Amino acid sequence: MPQLILVLFVATLSMGAFTSCKSNKKLAREKEAAAYAAKVEQSKNDLTAMLNGTTSWTLDEQTKRLDTIKSYNIDDQDVKDLIVKVENKLTDAKAAAARKTEEDRLRKEEATKKKAEQARFSNIDRNLESIAKATSYDEANQRIEAALHLFATPEIPVLMIISQAEGFNDYDRPTTISKFLNYLKDRRIYYYRVESVKKDSHGKITELELIKK
Repeated sequence: MPQLILVLFVATLSMGAFTSCKSNKKLAREKEAAAYAAKVEQSKNDLTAMLNGTTSWTLDEQTKRLDTIKSYNIDDQDVKDLIVKVENKLTDAKAAAARKTEEDRLRKEEATKKKAEQARFSNIDRNLESIAKATSYDEANQRIEAALHLFATPEIPVLMIISQAEGFNDYDRPTTISKFLNYLKDRRIYYYRVESVKKDSHGKITELELIKK
């Protein structure tokens, strides 16, 4: 009897250990399945948010999150479809960002170039302003005579920019340099600045473009 009881006791312990082992494995599988389901759901949510543009993530942050989701190798068709769509969207966004960066660079380059050009035109501005600030008609006429040496002829066109928008200029009625210099003499004020000039092979100005300050 004592031996039988011992055998039964050992058998009972073995059965309990086996059952406990099966329960632990089942629990582990359930936890793993729950974790996988949560990862799938979170991935869907994040991908949908990126696709709809409802995240506060930067482009780089979205790219990193997409790479992380792809590393999960999730076997879910919805997730796979969303990955493709988000990849396409981010590719387009990166291309647009690159274009904007290049456009900004070109704008800054153009602004720097224009500023340098305007610095070159400061001598012309000073000559024109000196005519307007002359203290007498005789002095103004002398300065007009000196200024005309900068131009190819007294009849070269002077264009007045009255507005600028999206790279296009709107002009007032054109005049000639001779008329404009006499206008400065009469009005005694110069509120323009040189925007651009064209010159001939001798360095004489053949066209003058002005804009109001």
